[in-house]
Amino acid sequence: MASPNTAADPQQRAGALVREGLARQAAGDDQGALALYRQVFDLVPDEPNAAHLTGIIARRRGDLEAALTLSARALAQAPDSPVFLSARGATLAEAGRLEEAVAALSRAVSIRPGDAVARRNLGQALCALGRPGEAMPHLREAAAVAPHDPEAWLALAHGLREAGAPGVAEAARRALAAGGAVGAQARFLLASLGEGRAPARPPESYVRTLFDGYAPRFDADLAGLGYRTPAALAALLSGAVAPEGALEVLDAGCGTGLSGEALRPWARRMTGVDLSPRMLDAARRRGIYDAVEEAELVGFLAARPGAYDLVAAADVLNYLGDLAPALNATAAALRPGGYAAISIERGAGAPYALGAGMRYRHDPAHVLNLAEATRLELVELEDATLREERGEAVAGTLMVLRRR
Repeated sequence: MASPNTAADPQQRAGALVREGLARQAAGDDQGALALYRQVFDLVPDEPNAAHLTGIIARRRGDLEAALTLSARALAQAPDSPVFLSARGATLAEAGRLEEAVAALSRAVSIRPGDAVARRNLGQALCALGRPGEAMPHLREAAAVAPHDPEAWLALAHGLREAGAPGVAEAARRALAAGGAVGAQARFLLASLGEGRAPARPPESYVRTLFDGYAPRFDADLAGLGYRTPAALAALLSGAVAPEGALEVLDAGCGTGLSGEALRPWARRMTGVDLSPRMLDAARRRGIYDAVEEAELVGFLAARPGAYDLVAAADVLNYLGDLAPALNATAAALRPGGYAAISIERGAGAPYALGAGMRYRHDPAHVLNLAEATRLELVELEDATLREERGEAVAGTLMVLRRR
């Protein structure tokens, strides 16, 4: 005869395995945790906690498709769980599904108002949608609830900056206590405000996070700013080399592919490279690239000597300070007689300066000296307005250089 407790045994056993898996996960043993969660699913296929925790591991590993599926499974079993709603919202935000993320995170904080991480994620998602005014109460509350969390202060600093509100530097200073990526981003933000020396390049994590968050509204925002760099650079390039579809082209820092559309007439084959996975997703959807690569630009170029006839960088070098490594790597990646087409935001005097917009301006004369030292000779040069920003024209210089 079956024990009266037999029906409950699978649930009890699954609960014990979930607790053991959570302990393994907290200790950094994801593989051990996953093995236990698989046992849970064998016992109780719809166990929500195991689905939730497995989804967290999938998201940390970059498998967003699995993370989205698992977070939805967990939430289907417990639709009012603030923990599951918060995880679902964070996963949706990372996947670029920002409106859905805001809905999930808003529900999470309505159920559990003191969840600082959900508040921070909600504020960041709203900022990524271009709604910093709505974001600010959540970002302020996240910092108030978790005053010792540097990530909360860094998110608040970026939100204040985007909203044009005071207190950016104070919030950034509160984030300086962190080491690693958070501390580096805080120092970079402070440098853009004139506190401290501008680094030779921004933290890689800052650039990736910036453009991952910006990807869903990138094209629409630039259209509203009168963005004209790709078209202007292509027009200047046409004076040096005819667009006959015969070149091996690299679109360096390709973003969502706006620049690639302007460059495609020159390409027999065109590769796009960018640091932001979400930008690359948008670039793939355009269908204009033969290949896209997620990589840091200078390292990517240096690893491909003599690979390209044309390397173009439209609105890319303004995210680097010292351009010597980038220009050296560009020259190395070009075949003799190949071309580099670049834009810079125009500065004067200092080789480079970091502005309040967290982008670098470069003195064209200094850039030309660097180019000459790397066997890149000037073919075409034109001063141009790159776009509008806060009602002001952004002054730039376009150059076409040829590899000797």
